[in-house]
Amino acid sequence: MRLPIILDTDPGIDDAAAIAAALFAPELDLQLLTTVAGNVSVEKTTRNALQLLHFWNVDLPVAQGAATPLLRPLRDAAYVHGESGMEGYTFVEHQRQLLEKPAFQAIRDVLIHAPEPVTLVAIGPLTNIALLITHYPECLFNLRRLVIMGGSAGRGNFTPNAEFNIAIDPEAAAKVFQSGLEIVMCGLDVTNQAVLTPEYLATLPTLNQTGRMLHALFSHYRSGSMSSGLRMHDLCAIAWLARPEIFTLKPCFVAVETQGEWTSGTTMVDIEGKLGQPANAQVALGIDVEGFQRWAAEVIARAP
Repeated sequence: MRLPIILDTDPGIDDAAAIAAALFAPELDLQLLTTVAGNVSVEKTTRNALQLLHFWNVDLPVAQGAATPLLRPLRDAAYVHGESGMEGYTFVEHQRQLLEKPAFQAIRDVLIHAPEPVTLVAIGPLTNIALLITHYPECLFNLRRLVIMGGSAGRGNFTPNAEFNIAIDPEAAAKVFQSGLEIVMCGLDVTNQAVLTPEYLATLPTLNQTGRMLHALFSHYRSGSMSSGLRMHDLCAIAWLARPEIFTLKPCFVAVETQGEWTSGTTMVDIEGKLGQPANAQVALGIDVEGFQRWAAEVIARAP
């Protein structure tokens, strides 16, 4: 039985690798792709999502999501992913159409009609998920769990304390962590270790069409380098779904700072239970790096 999933994403170069894994990992059944503003504007992330699906000749519904965070102006990461969000590869033109409804409504419709609970995977800012919780709480009974790439129990990568996806929309993240949903958090504690090696990256162009495309994108990706290795942040969330045994998780209380002058967007992860609050997330704190690298190579080799 394949696990039914919805993927909410802001493609993004490492998102391209995560989408490939969500499509081609044999354990997973991707049913809907939704987009959000994050790495670049929502128009660009949506265009990138459609281009990737056309590249793989996959027929999958896509819904465009929030263009801005709940309360703040958008700050993007074009400096990491290039101006288009997927710098380095020229995709062919296509005529693919979006669903004519916003992302949070499309997610609700899948959940309401799904014959079994669906896992929601969010690898961008959590704006669409917060909107879903706010507008359609009645559909959450059919949400098995929420797996996110975001946050950190330690330092940040956008500010000294805050990870990018959470920092872009802290109010949305706070709402999600307060929602009572079962949450698995794959943050920088594991994603900074999830590095594809220079030796492996060098083999990509000879692997398949996907390998050639990813190699071209990775050559323009600023989270590491082709010569030192590249951090695959978003791929970790998909890896947890397919290979949970390579991660070490700890139930923790997680709160999101929305007010701090210097700390806004920080995920406060109470690893030692100092606050006496019940755990609201399973937080990934360890990863078998070689196991991750083996799985990533396997799944990319399965793509066309």
